[in-house]
Amino acid sequence: MDERHSETPLEKIAAFIVDKRKAFYLVFAIAVVFCISCIPKVRINNDLSVYLPENTETRRGVNIMAKEFQNYASAQVMISNISYENAESFANEFAKLDGVLMVSFDNSESSYRNSSALLMVSFSGVTDDPVVEAAMSSIRRRLEGYDMNATLASEMALIMIIAVIVVVAVLLTTSKSYMELIVFVIVFAVAAILNMGTNYLLREISFVTNSIAVILQLALAVDYAIILCHRYMEERDRLPAREADIKALSKAIIEISSSSLTTVSGLVALTTMQFKIGADIGIVLIKSIFCSLITVFLLMPGLLMMFNRSIERTRHRSFIPNISAWGRLVLKARKAVIPIFLIVFVASVFLSAKCDYAFSYSNLNTKRESEATQAQNKIKENFGVKNMIAILVPKGDYESEKRVIGKVSEFPEIVGSLGRASIQVDGDRVLTDKYTPRQFSELADIDIELARLLYQAYGLANEEYGAIFQEVDDYSVPLLSVFRFLLEQRDKGVVNLSAEQDKMVDDLNATLKDALNQLEGETYSRLVFTADVPDEGENTEALLDSMRAIAEQYYSKDDVILVSNATLALDLNRSFSHDNLKISLLTALFVMVILLFTFKSVGLPFLLILTIQGSIFINFSFPYLMGTRLYFLGYLIVSAIQMGATIDYAILLTNRFQTLKLEMDRQSAIIEAVNQSFPTVFTSGTIMTVAGFLVGFASSEPTVSTMGMVLGRGTLTSMILVMAVLPQILFVCDSIIEKTALTLKLGRLERVHMDELRMDGRIRGTVTGYVDGEFKGLIKGSINAAIESDGDYTLDDIIGEEHEKDDENS
Repeated sequence: MDERHSETPLEKIAAFIVDKRKAFYLVFAIAVVFCISCIPKVRINNDLSVYLPENTETRRGVNIMAKEFQNYASAQVMISNISYENAESFANEFAKLDGVLMVSFDNSESSYRNSSALLMVSFSGVTDDPVVEAAMSSIRRRLEGYDMNATLASEMALIMIIAVIVVVAVLLTTSKSYMELIVFVIVFAVAAILNMGTNYLLREISFVTNSIAVILQLALAVDYAIILCHRYMEERDRLPAREADIKALSKAIIEISSSSLTTVSGLVALTTMQFKIGADIGIVLIKSIFCSLITVFLLMPGLLMMFNRSIERTRHRSFIPNISAWGRLVLKARKAVIPIFLIVFVASVFLSAKCDYAFSYSNLNTKRESEATQAQNKIKENFGVKNMIAILVPKGDYESEKRVIGKVSEFPEIVGSLGRASIQVDGDRVLTDKYTPRQFSELADIDIELARLLYQAYGLANEEYGAIFQEVDDYSVPLLSVFRFLLEQRDKGVVNLSAEQDKMVDDLNATLKDALNQLEGETYSRLVFTADVPDEGENTEALLDSMRAIAEQYYSKDDVILVSNATLALDLNRSFSHDNLKISLLTALFVMVILLFTFKSVGLPFLLILTIQGSIFINFSFPYLMGTRLYFLGYLIVSAIQMGATIDYAILLTNRFQTLKLEMDRQSAIIEAVNQSFPTVFTSGTIMTVAGFLVGFASSEPTVSTMGMVLGRGTLTSMILVMAVLPQILFVCDSIIEKTALTLKLGRLERVHMDELRMDGRIRGTVTGYVDGEFKGLIKGSINAAIESDGDYTLDDIIGEEHEKDDENS
């Protein structure tokens, strides 16, 4: 009989993949080359504010400023151990550089203190402008002899190198052949390149996603390659290479796909966040899971065939120890450990609720500080906190702008202000003050008669006819308005100026143009204040409320928009509680549904989620106990990933126990389940834990570092609970699991403990002896057996029918 006729559909698919492996080599080679060319084209967004919901104040303000204002680059340059005279010389030198608009420095304490100088440099373009980059480089080179810090360099390449070394070490411990590692490395590299290259289809990703995606992809998807490789090695012990590859792949497809569901469910929950950074991270990581799946399913089988002989030649004994002794110890300690776990669980719920979340970088500490962070801390130590706060108001009312600037500047926290109504041009007078023709002629050094004619023409052009019919010397016009009118008339040839006057007007116009481009848009004016307050806190919120209240005295409530790091922190805080609740509920719901269909039991999903959720609560109790602040984004992302990824450990242990207890007593089954689950939990968990801690310790970027530390700690906690607490819970609650089973499906074995059972089917177990075979009739005695039902009956139905017959007989 032809063996192919008995092949299952999955085996036919697997055979096609294995036999056509050279075609898949070609497809993946083309895809890898294409993706490598696309990686440099992926735009990286460093501004988290663009991911805020559209209706938030900060997002509205950022959109308006991007559309209407010229946002020039700026830098705070602190020079330590320098005299005031030398610092002033540097300021004058830097102001002459191409690309530098102006340098602010004076002898006040806000600019010079403790032998340290703080120069505020404004550039004439955006950060990535080549001229601006050249100016920044010139400033750095000029200050090489002083204590000045450079821009943060990329760290993820170093992290990846260390991560690969650690992963290789872990896989060496758990593999059966040294050559497996080459296969793993190729699969991981191809999957990572495919994911990074296809980010081009998204056009733009955040710097957070770009920093963590590869590491998390490696940590989340390593299981898939390990599962297929272990299956192959098991089948290879009894089958030729091709048949072993086909059989292993056909078995692994379902197992790997099921394993990925819980991970994807957590990432799907992440995409529902109001703060769209969740969708950015979630989509890229879901895509990374998909890239890993297709690489394992379509490329790895061919690689196993390609390296078959090398794999066989480099076989070695397993380095994973037998931990049956640990299983016995865990089982003996159940009466003490379970109550302790429940106490810790309840305590961690309350402690994690008290965790102090941070919504800005100002109060965050990382294990490793970047040079930029070190510089900011030094500036903070010497000159205090400088927070820029912009107020956007409708354009046109110079007098209202002047009053807002005046009143806001009276707050003790405000150390500087800038607006059209604060630019000084003549002593104490500002750009928006009204000037008479005589005052303007003296300022612009033009003839008084020319000034009078200019004012009359201005009045006529603006339909202010009083300037024509009344004494023109009493007519006053905002300096900015009449100056622009002068330029317009000069360019038309109506007004003729001397060469010296032309030069003076052009110089003044160039200075004003650069300043006004940053302060004046088509419909909005921007008032910029420098405040000595942190990005978040009660004092900061109070100052924002006061500034808003003053602006609303002169403008309608809907027309006043505040934009700063402080308002960004407030908007993030408001969206946090909503996102937190949504992610927690959706992740738990998705995982619950998957577990319900997997185990067909109502009670078992609650027990597994209790264990993993316990690890999450414990994880987020640490910041409170350590007195540190936790960046909110780290909590939201890790809580979703930790539940989705580490629930697999609990599923693995439970599946082993459910199968083994059909062949042995429950005590032996749980001990053996712990022993058999350890290699997979150790391999996957160690990789994710190490990857998390690597990112946490090596990255100086607060968002990335926080997520790494929390993920590493959370995965380690989940591993400990799954290997130490879950076995006890499964053993103690086994009767609950069986009683809450939904059905006894055809071909499914269920263990029953009864004194009497009437059945028609297969039974295997002990009935005052051992029975294994087809049986029809009534069994009486001590029954401890596994039954295989021919229909969809619940255990209660079987027991209920027996009770009814017992009643009739009696």
